[in-house]
Amino acid sequence: MTARIDTTLIIGLGLIGGSLARALRSSGFSRRVLGFGHREASLARGVELGVIDDYSLDLEQALAAADLVVIATPTLVAAQMLERVLPLLKARDSMPIVTDVASVKGNLQQAAVATWGAMPPRLILGHPIAGSERSGVEASRADLFVSHRVILTPVPENDLEALSLVRDMWHRTGAEVVDMSVAAHDAVLAATSHLPHMLAYALVDALAQSPLGDDIFRFAAGGFRDFTRIASSDPVMWRDIAIANRSALLKAIDQFSEHLAQLRDAVATEDAESMLQTFSRAKQARDEFATMLQARSQAADQHLAEPK
Repeated sequence: MTARIDTTLIIGLGLIGGSLARALRSSGFSRRVLGFGHREASLARGVELGVIDDYSLDLEQALAAADLVVIATPTLVAAQMLERVLPLLKARDSMPIVTDVASVKGNLQQAAVATWGAMPPRLILGHPIAGSERSGVEASRADLFVSHRVILTPVPENDLEALSLVRDMWHRTGAEVVDMSVAAHDAVLAATSHLPHMLAYALVDALAQSPLGDDIFRFAAGGFRDFTRIASSDPVMWRDIAIANRSALLKAIDQFSEHLAQLRDAVATEDAESMLQTFSRAKQARDEFATMLQARSQAADQHLAEPK
């Protein structure tokens, strides 16, 4: 396919940044992919693995070569990176398109407005709903985003050409692209991603500190393994996400706590009917979600089987 971009700069060559770099190279979307970061060993490994073409440890130099900039650092660092990048780009005659992959959008929007004075027209905030417990450039793979959703949070100030190009970039990775407002994105992700991680961390931590901790983990079965799998995720990354999305996450925690308290009361009072209704509603919702996941998996298999 014809390249849409001459040079893409990936800032932060971890799992997501590395996987995007691989996808853009394999799809032909970008003629050249560069990396920027502070850990030269990781960047050099990216070149060695064929993830990127080259790298720079000088941010200003890296930006000067870029037509598209993707900030793929952790959430809090992404906001700080915007505060560094935008002043350097504002001085240029022609600003490259800038996007990101952070899982919280509100703090990035606030950082951009505070730095630029308004939302920069060529800054398109986005978030791929994909990932792994593994991290680092060596865990990256070109098909990570296939049949996964990518949420863009465009604003009225956005340049339509820039929005179209970022949308096309994600389509080239095999992703499904949807639009949301910043507030809706952060509320939905707080409920569907951030809250489950908080619950998994809290459960494992509580059980680990229990007097029966050794026996609990020794005899834990598949249900415990499946529910707590995400507690193996990067603690620093999830600490930062909790801080960045504090307001929406607290609302999700409070709503869940209220629901859990109602279930506790049902157990305490042996309210079998209330428990059955809760469990039945949950089973129906989970079964419908499983059907959606199966359809996505089949679509991913079909995408991978198509000749490139």
